[in-house]
Amino acid sequence: MKNKRMKIARMECDMKQEDLAKAVGVTRQTIGMIESGNYNPTLNLCIAICKALGKTLDGLFWEESQ
Repeated sequence: MKNKRMKIARMECDMKQEDLAKAVGVTRQTIGMIESGNYNPTLNLCIAICKALGKTLDGLFWEESQ
């Protein structure tokens, strides 16, 4: 599942994938893979991303029930 919420939050913070990657200690490719749904990040990485973007885990990573 693509993570559009993470991408939107990153863009709202005026950050490039590379900027977010540096902030959380991963590669730009990792951020791109998370956003495209090709990588399932660890809980620690999810928390670091949330802190960097000023969002909650629920806000960025929780799947909404249909």
